[in-house]
Order: sequence, then structure tokens, then C-alpha cells
Amino acid sequence: MYEVVGVRFKKAGKIYYFDPGDLEIDKDTFVIVETARGIEYGKVVIAKKQVGENDVVLPLKKVVRTANEKDTLAVEENKKAAIQAFDLCTEKITQHELDMKLVDVEYTFDRNKVIFYFTADGRIDFRELVKDLASIFRTRIELRQIGVRDEAKMLGGIGPCGRMLCCSTFLGDFEPVSIKMAKDQNLSLNPAKISGLCGRLMCCLKYENDYYEEVKKELPDVGEHITTPDGRGRVIGLNMLEKLVQVELPELEKVTEYTLDELMKEKELFTQATE
Repeated sequence: MYEVVGVRFKKAGKIYYFDPGDLEIDKDTFVIVETARGIEYGKVVIAKKQVGENDVVLPLKKVVRTANEKDTLAVEENKKAAIQAFDLCTEKITQHELDMKLVDVEYTFDRNKVIFYFTADGRIDFRELVKDLASIFRTRIELRQIGVRDEAKMLGGIGPCGRMLCCSTFLGDFEPVSIKMAKDQNLSLNPAKISGLCGRLMCCLKYENDYYEEVKKELPDVGEHITTPDGRGRVIGLNMLEKLVQVELPELEKVTEYTLDELMKEKELFTQATE
């Protein structure tokens, strides 16, 4: 077991584990840590806890120290410098006539590197652009191509539900979302209704999927013939949230809705009668 703290570098970014050592670090404390890309400034979002070896990436890096006011001011200066760098890079992209869209610019805490995030439909030859940027900023330059989901996460916005985007407010990682999830939840398969601002399937389709999968195991399939309190019928619809089953009854020439409990009770009676 390892004692760790969870640190996040962006508002809804991924959480990374670090060794707190002998430091007294509480949740919501800002710390300075060493990462693969240099010294960084982050916020502790998970207080000290014990985790197994499979939950950490070894060797586990240590927290250098807790952040002070000077560090906070440095972060603010980096943000201001990033805004200027964004404008300069946009001009250079236009000059070089590159088919790419600049999304965000970020300075590492120690200003050892400037990272330019962009989107593009294909591969971009930005070697000349990098040379220009390196001559302007006099530091290491990294151009990182990102996907449309990452773009939405960085830029933020309001989703179809009227709330701020999940990815930009609390989702640390993107989980796989499939069209099958929409089908299982009886949602419209119209792309305009189940897609987010990024143009991909909405992340929230995943939230209730486990529930629907469990309920689906309990309910009969659409088209299945079952026994009801009013006789035999064919299932023509399901309401998974309320666990209701719509059944077409040919003998009565009507459609009736039954609860799962009613059908289970009838199934037990039918089983007992046939034994």
C-alpha cells in the first residue's frame, strides 16, 4: 500500500497521485509537484489515503512543497502570458496559411515550455510555425493536436440540458459511449438529439446505462410472448425507469400495461400450475 494525495492541474482535469512524504497536506491545498513535463502547480482534490500498487504509476513522484502566495502570482502571470501567446500564434498560423484551429495555450509553471493545443482534420506540417514561435518565446515549444471532445472540455459551454458541459466542470476522463446505450434507454437515434456540442455522443448517456442494463435483465424482451393476469400476450413496449411492460392482448383486443411485480407473480402462479 502507498500513501498518496490526488492532485488535479485543471478544473476538470485528470487526477494524478503523488507521495505527500512528511508534509501535512489537506484537501483543497495548492501544491508544487514534479511531473513528466516539469515542475507544476496543482490543487489537492483527494486528501491523504492508502492505495494499492495497481492504482499508482511507479515510481511515485513526491510533492515538492505546498504552494505560497508567490507561486499563485506566478500562475496568474502565466495565464496572462498565455493569452498574448494565443494571439501571436493565431497571427502566425494565418501567415503560414495552415489549416488548423488554435484552441488553447498553456505555459508550464516554470515557463520551461509553452504548449499550443489545436484541432485539424488531418496531419499538419507546422515545422516552420514552430521555428517562428521558438524565436519569439525563446523557450521549448510543443504543438499538440487534440480531438473535438478535448476541445469542448477546454472551451466549455452550455449543453442541450441547459447546464454547463459535464466535461468542462467535473469529468476527469472521457468514458466510451456507444449508440447501443441510446437504444437501450429508448432514446431517439436522431444524431442532433443525442450529440453534444462536440458533435459526438453525449457523455451523459453513460450515467444511467448500468441501471438500464440491470433492469433489461429483469424485463421481458419486446416481441416476447408472456403470461399476464389477463391471459397470454405479446410485449410491444417497455418503460425501464418505472419497470412497466406494455402487452398486446389479442383475445381482449387491447393493450395493457403491467408492473414487473404483477408479471413475476403471474409467472410464479403459471409455473406452480404446470408442475
